[in-house]
Amino acid sequence: MKCDTTNAVLTFVLGVLAVAGVILVLRTVMQTRELRAMAPQVTGENAYLAQAQLLFNDVAVYNQKAASPELARWLQTLQAKPAAAK
Repeated sequence: MKCDTTNAVLTFVLGVLAVAGVILVLRTVMQTRELRAMAPQVTGENAYLAQAQLLFNDVAVYNQKAASPELARWLQTLQAKPAAAK
């Protein structure tokens, strides 16, 4: 009797772990597909940010050559702020 109870419990635990393993594999596959789908979008966004940074730098250099209070105010508004320390 004791052996049957132990066998049933261990079989149940094995089944639960097998189902959990299948669920984790499916989640990993779905997240990998999502990551691969997002990679081109991230590349495009990074290119856009690089262009925006280049434009900002060009405007800052221009503002140093031909100082404009309005342009200086815009540059100060758009200046990147450092991330807050956690």
